[in-house]
Amino acid sequence: MVSSDHPEPVVPEPGEEDDNPRPRQTPQETPQESAGDEFEASLRPLKTGEIVSGLVVHLDEHGALVDVGTKSEGFIPPKELRRAGDQGAEVAVGDRIDVYVVKPDAEDGHLLLSKKRADYERIWTQVTEAYEKGETVSAMVVDRVKGGLVVDLGLRGFLPASHVATKNVHALERFVGQSLRLKILEVDRARKRVVVSHRMAAEDERKQRRETTLASLEEGQVRKGVVRRITDYGAFVDIGGVDGLLHVTEMSWTRVRHPSDVVKAGQKIEVMVLKFDRDAEKVSLGLKEILPDPWQHVEEKYAVGQMVAGRVTRLVPFGAFVQLEDGIEGVIPTAELSERRSAKPDGMLAVDDTLQAKIIAIRPAERRMTLSLRQVQQDKERQEYREYQSRQRDDGRVTLGDLFGDVLAQRPQAAPAEPAAEEDSACAPSGSPGESPAEKAESPTSSD
Repeated sequence: MVSSDHPEPVVPEPGEEDDNPRPRQTPQETPQESAGDEFEASLRPLKTGEIVSGLVVHLDEHGALVDVGTKSEGFIPPKELRRAGDQGAEVAVGDRIDVYVVKPDAEDGHLLLSKKRADYERIWTQVTEAYEKGETVSAMVVDRVKGGLVVDLGLRGFLPASHVATKNVHALERFVGQSLRLKILEVDRARKRVVVSHRMAAEDERKQRRETTLASLEEGQVRKGVVRRITDYGAFVDIGGVDGLLHVTEMSWTRVRHPSDVVKAGQKIEVMVLKFDRDAEKVSLGLKEILPDPWQHVEEKYAVGQMVAGRVTRLVPFGAFVQLEDGIEGVIPTAELSERRSAKPDGMLAVDDTLQAKIIAIRPAERRMTLSLRQVQQDKERQEYREYQSRQRDDGRVTLGDLFGDVLAQRPQAAPAEPAAEEDSACAPSGSPGESPAEKAESPTSSD
């Protein structure tokens, strides 16, 4: 603000003719005459409201002296050197600055100047030009007021709540202290009123980014993006002014219950462009494609017959899905749940149950693995039987000899036959065993 000791200056409108225009050099003028005319023109009196360039020749606590090309230096009071809250560089001796002529004929013989007013006029000019050309400017939000926000453009600007690029207009305080890109909607110099829009600037910049992105977008590219919103079937990701759909099936190599389990709104991620319809401007994105595929090396880690631990992720009529690790999921068919044919998945298992299963088939090309609980139980029973047999061998088996051995040992043994009798018996051609030849002769025959 200008000191109250001086009247409010009047700034001439652009295009107003100067009362003392500088004489033009004619071809007939000599160099000496031209230099003299320029010197005389430099000494012309300045008018209130003019903005001229000058050189700072002296600076102290009382103010600054500036050479503006007149007979005497101009004086800038300390309060007119910079605006309150201005974070710009300090003025130093030797700097060339623009100054506003407040009073050309001060009582002490010095021109009364103001750098602050010159900066103010320059800012009004810049704001007006930006408004006329539709340019985007940057400004700091300095306050929250009724109906919107106050921004510092070098002068006070008003940002209506309806023109803030946010869905929650009831939490505008969070923008205080932030620098925003703005479009100027209205400029009223007489009322010192400037109205700006953040939403229009954001839409305009997004449109420019969108055109640039669409021109360079190709399938197979990996792009950085920001998750804008999440639905039950996926998430929409801004990859540079263009929203692409990241479907829930493309978020992970394993099944995802809900997209919010993988990504969050506002999260920065990298995605691959899977499909791009240039005519419809539709983009399909993938996240799992840039992640390592666990099925590529599944046969190096798992084998048929191997026992594995897993967690039940979902139950279906034909069986249960079990996650072994991130990206690796196997299925237990209903027939492999139990020996009972009537076994149902929901009757035996629950989601998030942990269990031990046996791998009975692996098909990496189809990304499928078949597991079995029934064979686990069978293997357990066989092992228990082997352990039982092993304990029996170690403890000694019970036989008939163990039960009746003592009784048989107490019975008298028969006397052994005489060797001669054994020999006669062996030599007898016929008859009863052990029968002597005489007895044989005396025994009647059938003819008798």
